[in-house]
Amino acid sequence: MKKWMKYVKPYLLYFILGPLCMIIEVIGEVLMPLYLAEVINGAVYHTLTNEQSVWVMVKMIGTALIMMIGGVGGSYFGAKASVNFAADLRADLFRKVQGYSFANIDKFSTGSLVTRLTNDVTQVQMFVNMMLRMMLRSPGMLIGGVIMAVSLSPSLSVVMAVTIPLLLGAIAFIIARGMPRFSKMQTKIDALNSTVQENITNVRVVKSFVREDFESQKFEKANKDLKSAGMSAMKNMIFMQPVQTFFMYITTGLVIWFGSQLVISNYDAGITNFSVGELSSFINYVSQILFSLMMVTMLLMFSSRALASAKRISAVLDEKIDIIDSAEADESATIEKGKIEFKNVTYRYHKNSAEPVLDNIDLTIPAGSTVGIIGSTGCGKTTLVSLIPRLYDTDEGEVLIDGRNVKEYTLYNLREGVGMVLQKNVLFSGTIEENLRWGDEDATDEQMFAAAESAQADKFVKNFTHGYKTELGQGGVNVSGGQKQRLCIARALLKNPKIIILDDSTSAVDTATEAQIRRAFREELAESTKIIIAQRISSVKDADMIIVMDDGKITGIGHHDELMESNVEYQEIYNSQISGSEGGNGDGKKS
Repeated sequence: MKKWMKYVKPYLLYFILGPLCMIIEVIGEVLMPLYLAEVINGAVYHTLTNEQSVWVMVKMIGTALIMMIGGVGGSYFGAKASVNFAADLRADLFRKVQGYSFANIDKFSTGSLVTRLTNDVTQVQMFVNMMLRMMLRSPGMLIGGVIMAVSLSPSLSVVMAVTIPLLLGAIAFIIARGMPRFSKMQTKIDALNSTVQENITNVRVVKSFVREDFESQKFEKANKDLKSAGMSAMKNMIFMQPVQTFFMYITTGLVIWFGSQLVISNYDAGITNFSVGELSSFINYVSQILFSLMMVTMLLMFSSRALASAKRISAVLDEKIDIIDSAEADESATIEKGKIEFKNVTYRYHKNSAEPVLDNIDLTIPAGSTVGIIGSTGCGKTTLVSLIPRLYDTDEGEVLIDGRNVKEYTLYNLREGVGMVLQKNVLFSGTIEENLRWGDEDATDEQMFAAAESAQADKFVKNFTHGYKTELGQGGVNVSGGQKQRLCIARALLKNPKIIILDDSTSAVDTATEAQIRRAFREELAESTKIIIAQRISSVKDADMIIVMDDGKITGIGHHDELMESNVEYQEIYNSQISGSEGGNGDGKKS
């Protein structure tokens, strides 16, 4: 309750007014059968004058109008409360996910997080709305109906004392069976969302490999699993309405049977304390009692699904973020020069893993230098540089920047001083200009144009009809791979960081364009530390220092000529690229 109360407090007035308005409707529900009894008795026993009949009619119309006001008010305030509750909850969920480290995100699939932010929050919102409309109305109708029915005929109320407990037992059994099925259904929704998202995001790969049939079968399976889980839950719940209706008609039938006999015996004995009008009122109160139980049942049915969603939402909110500002972080500390040191660094993706991804790394990168990192796929290059902006944290050892442990910087100041172009180049929906200004939202147009020019992106952007105002599709689907890489590099350059990391970020551009980008780096980021991860030796050949990695370890450090003489792994990479280029000289040129 403490967890959810923070979303209730800002809208507490709506949470109070909604149920109170429904109480007004309940009072009308309780009074109406009494007015109806007056009308029926007046017609049967001629106890009402014309003036009295009109007065009863006025009371009924007035009560109906007041009930309408209460019902509309309850629905309005319930909607206001539930929508605001869900909006704040969704915002908190999104902020929480934004704070996740890579390790946290790895625990949830993308499709699952999307489902929790959308479908699960909607389920909770619907439950809150229904709860506010029924939390006082249903108990109010139940209590008011029971009091009025017992006051009219205690002996006839025994019928309800028998049937209602049986109804409640049947409802409890159905709900207990249904709740775990709803949890399973939400899991299947996760799987379906992941399948759809993966297929649409990678539609070009699917088409290029002609895998549409395979993906269709994959979707069909996920869809079938969801259908089966949904049917399993619904098959259980479809018994709810028939069971309720059965008990309602049984109870009503018994009341009419015994009640009519009571009316006849009272009439024969000349007793008028339980007449036709009272029997009609009693039947109405029985209907109200059973209807209120049906509403409670519906609320419980929604609660079973909402509870499953709430648990999934709680899992996201309760996930402990493993990378946060540490206690020793200095808010005033910023990266000034860009010297980087790795001291005895070891890292494992899974804490219990026997084999580390990085094993006892010792490395010093001078400020302002250009450093190339090369090695086989999966040797730990990306993981190594990810430790610099604390996308991961070391298991052992420490990473220092300008002599300070990276944990002594706030995450904002640390990452503000590091520009990173990841292996997977990502652009967002919006214009090219909006994407570039991720680097610096306050940058002038001239600074933006200069960054694009340095990244060799300015020419192709100007060729677009709308230039920098060109709208990019989701993920930058309407630009080529090389263009996307250059835009991502321009975005990082606009940030003007003290440390810039390119993680295989020029693989889709030609060697001439890559050479121009490297030249721009040397000239415009002369004082920044530049780290280039590459597969091509030509990309790192002219670096001040080249680091060779293999199997999570550094096997060589030096210039190109030094490594060609002393490092076996470097020689193998060089020779493989020479033979791959049919006698090239390592720069992609023919010898």
